[in-house]
Amino acid sequence: MSRVKLLSLATAVPPFAARQDEAKAAGREMFGRKNLFDKLSSVFDNARIDQRNLVAPIEWYSKPHGWAERTALYVEATEALARDVARKAIASAGLVPADIDGFVFVSTTGIATPSIDARIAPGLGLRQNIRRVPMFGLGCAGGVTGLATAARLAAAEPGTKWLYVTVETCSISIRLDSDDPAAIVATAIFGDGAAGAVVSSEGEALATIVGGGEKLWPDTLGIMGWRVEDPGLAVVFDRAIPPFVEAELEQAIDKILADSGWRREDIDRFCCHPGGVKVIDAIETAMDLPVGTLDLEREVLADHGNMSAPTVMFVLERLIARGMPEKVMMTAFGPGFTCAGLLLTR
Repeated sequence: MSRVKLLSLATAVPPFAARQDEAKAAGREMFGRKNLFDKLSSVFDNARIDQRNLVAPIEWYSKPHGWAERTALYVEATEALARDVARKAIASAGLVPADIDGFVFVSTTGIATPSIDARIAPGLGLRQNIRRVPMFGLGCAGGVTGLATAARLAAAEPGTKWLYVTVETCSISIRLDSDDPAAIVATAIFGDGAAGAVVSSEGEALATIVGGGEKLWPDTLGIMGWRVEDPGLAVVFDRAIPPFVEAELEQAIDKILADSGWRREDIDRFCCHPGGVKVIDAIETAMDLPVGTLDLEREVLADHGNMSAPTVMFVLERLIARGMPEKVMMTAFGPGFTCAGLLLTR
């Protein structure tokens, strides 16, 4: 990957919010399997999440919704969040919409055809010859993979400016009818949010993207993802995620770094997707980081929950605000099972 500049970064959350104690009380009231909920309700207390933002008032989740209603809410909410972060990212880069040459859009928590980028492009003022790259199925890894894709496209055509937006509405997938323990875990940790950025080979940079890579493990399709069911998506969370990360992450990260000519000792700060408190702990263990090193990851998790793909961008935003270290590696895990990495310099 040629050197590409991160010109801007923006984040947004939907207007509704729920404290963790509210979410726990609502879950106890709404879930059909009371015994199962009571057995697993401690996950709300142990998740170390204070609150999260939602695309609908909490009362919406108490009623049954089919695919049509869930999809209508997904499209409406995702369009609004995507427009918000796109405008912020373009303005923060010192550009106007007509300056944008390409648009990478990442989302896995709903479906829309035409895709969200096509739906919002005219209203944003993007040109009619805009190149669009909608990406689906990346899950939590999409925050890193989407940004990496935009950077590679910008590198391939020097001087072009690429808008990257990711929106996830995890809460729409809440399934009160499920007897799967993963459904209760998802209710305890998921939130909704969006992030955006502009990248180019030219311009004033917040940071420079200099490399990246991925690791895909065979025979791991059941670790993380979505099952397509009636009346909606059903989350796939395997208990093996934290121990898998602890066992496999070090080798995967070292290989991604080596392919870019870096070593782990070169990294001043890892910027990680905070999928959950146990995952954060597993990353610190796997990478021999002192306990508490991933403080911003824990802050974002506490303030927003796991928003899937956008979450790591929230961490990067705080890292830049605090003072961008000289060399940073972004990491995120997603369905596949995959690890995505992206290398940035100050």
